[in-house]
Amino acid sequence: MAMLSLIGGTLVSEIVLVALIAAVLFLIFKMGKFILKLVFGLVANSILGLIAFFVLDYFLNLGISISLATMVPTAIFGLPAVGTIVILHFFGVPL
Repeated sequence: MAMLSLIGGTLVSEIVLVALIAAVLFLIFKMGKFILKLVFGLVANSILGLIAFFVLDYFLNLGISISLATMVPTAIFGLPAVGTIVILHFFGVPL
């Protein structure tokens, strides 16, 4: 009889352990998916910003200098930085 309760107790603890491991793996997967989506969005925005900056400079000849002061914000913030740089250029703010 003692052997049966030992087996039953072990089985329950194994089921609880498997459930905990499954829950932790699920949380890691969800967090990883969120982080991957966030990083992909930031990288895509940065690439689009750099492309937009070069297209605006090449086709519209805005006269915005390609320098560290314009490329770093564009690489970090993407399209909003390009819009801000163009607006600042139209208001005569030197970059």
